Amino acid sequence: MPQTPDLSASQLSEIIEMALSDHVSFGQITQQHGVTPDQIKSIMRENLKPGSYQSWRKRVREFGDRREHYK
Repeated sequence: MPQTPDLSASQLSEIIEMALSDHVSFGQITQQHGVTPDQIKSIMRENLKPGSYQSWRKRVREFGDRREHYK
């Protein structure tokens, strides 16, 4: 599991909110917070309920298949 940097509660909250948005890419989150896509997925896995995490990953994968530049 990727090591996540020390983040404040507000930073974690912002990363989760950004990741849940369909309009923000992993690249934008990385630029703003310095976390890798694998770290973002790890943060989401740790902070969402299992079903919510699975739904989020499915949505990200499906959007990624339809759009060249998505998460």
